[in-house]
Amino acid sequence: MQLPVNPPVSPMLAKSVSAIPPDASYEPKWDGFRSVCFRDGDDVVLGSRNEKPMTRYFPELVSAAIAELPERCVIDGEIVIATEAGLDFEALQQRIHPADSRVRMLAEKTPAAFIAFDLLALGDDDYTGRPFRERRAALVQALAGSGPTFHVTPATTDLETAQRWFAEFEGAGLDGVIAKPLTVTYQPDKRMMFKVKHERTADCVVAGYRVHKSGADAVGSLLLGLYNDDGALASVGVIGAFPMAERLRLFTELQPLVTEFEGHPWNWAALEAGERTPQKNAGSRWNAGKDLSFVPLRPERVVEVRYDHMEGARFRHTAQFNRWRPDRDPRSCTYEQLERPVTFSLGEIIPGLEPR
Repeated sequence: MQLPVNPPVSPMLAKSVSAIPPDASYEPKWDGFRSVCFRDGDDVVLGSRNEKPMTRYFPELVSAAIAELPERCVIDGEIVIATEAGLDFEALQQRIHPADSRVRMLAEKTPAAFIAFDLLALGDDDYTGRPFRERRAALVQALAGSGPTFHVTPATTDLETAQRWFAEFEGAGLDGVIAKPLTVTYQPDKRMMFKVKHERTADCVVAGYRVHKSGADAVGSLLLGLYNDDGALASVGVIGAFPMAERLRLFTELQPLVTEFEGHPWNWAALEAGERTPQKNAGSRWNAGKDLSFVPLRPERVVEVRYDHMEGARFRHTAQFNRWRPDRDPRSCTYEQLERPVTFSLGEIIPGLEPR
């Protein structure tokens, strides 16, 4: 591969801010796998945020890149899977699988798309030293008429439009807005852009904890639950960002609540196979060596957490501790408290970005 910019390349990153800044180019924040796509004729490489190639996991993107992209180019973007209900990050995760046969089966069943939002090279020209305003214009021109797999993300310099996108597009599975200074050059692994993500709070039941990896008598993470319509306590996620002094204090404080699995809402032995609930002596599907066993607690304590959005019945990312809620009845911690964004079609964001 002989390009002006060759793999591996760490993508340019974004700083988190609390409000959409003025005087920038704004884009929807896509919820997928960040990737830099390199094409040199029939040679295609899909790089990841950590510079490791993801090419083998997305064979349909390789063939689509050859069919749809300029013959020699380097494009920064996001790999996503579109469904009728919006973006499906869980289906995307399933593609990272060691068996080639399963990867190809999923490529047929749930094909991915690539949302392009920056141009690093085109032909023999290196665009990384040019301002974003020029890179964006060249990207739009280079990918004009592409599809049905490669798409250019919408962009606007109108702050009011960006604020509307922030409110509306969450219903399609997007998780905020990216703001890019118009004069910024492409700087790999530097936080030169800005991101504004949705943040909400929820009151959750603490139903267990995992011991800290240090081996000390300290809490590693707290397991969170919400009651569903059937009255069952569903596992929704974890919080784990505590100072060590707080981990030690919590371990001692929670000992009176430690109980047996018998009679616990998450009695692992009684659960049906495949249910997404913490299990004693279970392992991670993504890291076979990671221990996911936990210490069960009587579900009597309530904590308020911050989260960005849901993925199905669970928090999409690790939640953040806000405060303890001794005033709340654990049984009042239900899914009803969660804000549900209005459904929005991906096809209204990018025409042609539809489930295939």
